Amino acid sequence: MNPLAILFVEDNAKLRSALQSGLEATCEARIIFACESGEAALEWLMDREKREAVQSGKGETLPDVLLLDVQLAGKMNGIQAATAARREFPRIPVVFYSIQDDDAFYRDFRRSGILSHYAYVRKSNYLLPAMLLPLLRDAVAGRSFIDPEIEARVQEVRRKDENDPLALLEPNEQAVARMLAQGLTNEQIAARMGFRDKRTISRTNGQIYAAWGLAADSTDEKVARTRAALIVAAGRLLAWDDDGTPKIQEDGTQWAPEKT
Repeated sequence: MNPLAILFVEDNAKLRSALQSGLEATCEARIIFACESGEAALEWLMDREKREAVQSGKGETLPDVLLLDVQLAGKMNGIQAATAARREFPRIPVVFYSIQDDDAFYRDFRRSGILSHYAYVRKSNYLLPAMLLPLLRDAVAGRSFIDPEIEARVQEVRRKDENDPLALLEPNEQAVARMLAQGLTNEQIAARMGFRDKRTISRTNGQIYAAWGLAADSTDEKVARTRAALIVAAGRLLAWDDDGTPKIQEDGTQWAPEKT
């Protein structure tokens, strides 16, 4: 069996070196690139010549799997970096680990759409080569795993956000959503927020729609805008069937038609 080719992202240099040595000592893994930030990982992934050089002339080969800490140097966290990588290389397997307990990370994970070929575990429980290797192999084989502690926190944050959809938004997005619900146009919102270009508001609207799951439900901006206003008015997340029937989550897990 060939060693797994791993792209490894960890911002702690000592831990990165120690874990790389530990994984490679098993002879079951090979770190083909290691760095401290998501930006550096993406730059390497997008550079075909660098990837080919790692393979010693054997041709272009992607890593078998990405191994990322969630808290990283740079502007992106590990989940955001993996999401960006999957846009270019769909369904590339990913293993996340984290000791951080930040609601924002769990929101990013839910938004990422990473539903297969992944593991997400707590560093304190799993950060040993003997425990990481099975997770890496499972991700490569298309099997997914989420640490029960993390799953519980993901669901806790989801329920919290369903009761306060504005919590899913950045502060400037919250302000735009409230004005959108008041019926203001993009031009009026831009003027109130001090922007000269209304396209800034259009981009922010798109971010709001994505956070609330409206971008996938409707390609019509007018429909998404109306539904976003309804969510602000309702004070909770709503979803719509193909026939336009609104739904809410009554017990935190099952979507049901909204009671009128």
